[in-house]
Amino acid sequence: MPVTENALPPYEVGRLAGAVLDSVGSVLVGKRDSLELVLAGILAGGHVLLEDLPGLGKTLTARSFAQSLGLDFRRLQFTPDLLPADVTGSFLYDQRKGDFAFRAGPVFTNMLLADEINRTPPKTQAALLEAMQEKQVSVEGVTYRLDPPFHVLATANPIEYEGTYPLPEAQLDRFLIRVSFGYPTAEEEWEVLRRRMSRRQEEAFLQPVVDARMLQAMQAALESITVEDSIGRYIVSLTAATREHPSVLVGSSPRGSLALLLLARARAAMAGRDFVVPEDVKDVAVPALAHRITLRPEMWLRRVDPAFVVQEVLTNVPAPASGALPTYARHD
Repeated sequence: MPVTENALPPYEVGRLAGAVLDSVGSVLVGKRDSLELVLAGILAGGHVLLEDLPGLGKTLTARSFAQSLGLDFRRLQFTPDLLPADVTGSFLYDQRKGDFAFRAGPVFTNMLLADEINRTPPKTQAALLEAMQEKQVSVEGVTYRLDPPFHVLATANPIEYEGTYPLPEAQLDRFLIRVSFGYPTAEEEWEVLRRRMSRRQEEAFLQPVVDARMLQAMQAALESITVEDSIGRYIVSLTAATREHPSVLVGSSPRGSLALLLLARARAAMAGRDFVVPEDVKDVAVPALAHRITLRPEMWLRRVDPAFVVQEVLTNVPAPASGALPTYARHD
C-alpha cells in the first residue's frame, strides 16, 4: 500500500493496535501473543492461516477481529462439494431483464473466514488464489476488483486428514503468516467459563475500535517504518539458510523474505516505533517461514518439525546490532 497523506504516525498505530488487541482479548483468553501475530498479518496487508485443533478459538478469532476492526465479514464453510462459483460468484439469468447478471460470491467482503479450507478440492481452493494475490476475481472472462481492505483468515485442522485436501505449496505461500494457539492453561480455561456465565449468552459482540478507512491508514503507516540495510540483509540470510538446511528439501522462496520484512514492520508499528529492530524479525520468523518449508521425506519419520528448522536457523544466523534511533516524539 503506498504512503498516503492519511497514513498515521507509528505511535498512533501502536495505540490503536493495543486497543484492538484489548478488545479481542476480552473474548479470547490468554492468547495475546498469537493475537498479536494475527493483527501483524492484517496490518501488513496479508492473509492469515489459523492452523490448530478444533475448539481453540480459530473461528472466534476471525469474527472478533472483524468486529473490532469494523470490517464487513463473511464466513464460508469449505466442504468437499463446494464449487469455485460458490466462492467467487456466478452469472445468473435475470428473467425480468432478459439478460445474465453477476451475483457476487462471499469473497466480495473485507474479511473472509475460509473455514476448514483443507476440506474442499484443489479446484475450489484455487478459486481463492487470484483473490488473495491480485485482489480481484475473474468470472466468465470478466474481472471484478475487490474493495480494500481484503483479508482471508483461513482455518485448518493439522491432525485430521480423512476427507481433506492438503493445501499445495503455491497456496500455502499466499498466506503471509501461519498462527497456532495451543491449549489454554487450567486458569485460562476457567476464565473462559467465567466470562461465558457472566455475559449470559453464547455469542460475544465487540464494538468497533476502528473502521475500514482507519485500518487502511494504519496499514499505510508501515511504509514509513525504517529498515536498516543490516536488518534487511539479516532477513535475506535467514531465508537463504532455510534452503541450505540439511533437513529441508525445498526452502523458503524470496516471498518468505518479503513476509519477514512486512511483518517486522508491522511489529515495529504495533510497538509504536518507526524503525525495525532484530527482535521484530525474530518474533515473526517461525510463523512466517515454517509453512514455506518442505522437509525431506525421512525427516517426517524422525518427527522433525519445520518450526524446529526455523528455530535452528535463528540460532545459527547472527543477528545485527541495530543502531536506529526513533525519529518521532512519542505521545502517550
